[in-house]
Amino acid sequence: MKAVVLDADDHYRVAERDEPVPGPGQVAIRVAYAGIQWGDAMVRAGHFPVPRPFVPGFEASGRIVAVGEGVDPRRVGEAVTALTTSGACAEVVLAPAALALDIGDLSLRTAAGLGWGAPTAYDLINTVARVLPGESVLIHAAAGSVGTLAAQFARLAGARRVVGVVGTAERAAYAARFGYDRLLLREEFPAGLEEERPDVILDPVGGPTRTAGLERLAAHGRLVAYGNLAPHEPVLADANDLLGRGTSLLTYNSNLLARTDPERLADSARRALGHIADGAVRLDITAEYALGDLDLALRHLAEGVTHGKSVLRVA
Repeated sequence: MKAVVLDADDHYRVAERDEPVPGPGQVAIRVAYAGIQWGDAMVRAGHFPVPRPFVPGFEASGRIVAVGEGVDPRRVGEAVTALTTSGACAEVVLAPAALALDIGDLSLRTAAGLGWGAPTAYDLINTVARVLPGESVLIHAAAGSVGTLAAQFARLAGARRVVGVVGTAERAAYAARFGYDRLLLREEFPAGLEEERPDVILDPVGGPTRTAGLERLAAHGRLVAYGNLAPHEPVLADANDLLGRGTSLLTYNSNLLARTDPERLADSARRALGHIADGAVRLDITAEYALGDLDLALRHLAEGVTHGKSVLRVA
């Protein structure tokens, strides 16, 4: 089969590889599209050490072509979106059966866009921050795939006000399509909020942004940390100070959840999929690349050229 391979020289190239065979609890998927996400860029940058050669890709859509022990053989032929530990940028990938979800009539291209972002956005709003009707939500990286989905899930949860923070005016114009009440540029946070204090802040940035967010929360507010796009400098929070103001610092790690409770993650993914399938939430795929163009796709992602979600066309 053809697969994108990351070698010791840190270059992605298309190469021939043996097709993988599913083990117990796994399915093999003939890949139509692979989702592109920050994890792919972080692997190449060396933040996640992986054995070389390495087949990247953590999100796939396609049809199940084989199942391992313990998996219902009737799933062969099923159209799915899947979360993987690697290997999605290939013609065949293995995935845990629990994290390969039936997409019904949804197109394979759209299904590839769900990836880790859709269940993450759903969980940030509904199971971690637990946004309540009438609350205000501030979302960093508001023009990204998680941010654009989280803004819509916040509205469904009854948020009265949703504010986004983005890096550029161009990204603000894009994010405005997803129902934000106001958009701030990164350098305008937090001063641009003036007296406003959000009930919930979603923060994949870290560093000084996280410290400033904790200071600007409303009483009983919650900041959810779910990434570190900024340099990995520690953010110190005084529990007594948080207690006095009734504020909370929460974390969310979808990768860990996939290992410790995959059924819970799958449930959130199904709920997100349902909202997308019925049109209540819009998933925006803005860029599509050929199998051999992963380098270009990741460069565009890192430079902020692309908004929303990008996918790699495999089949």
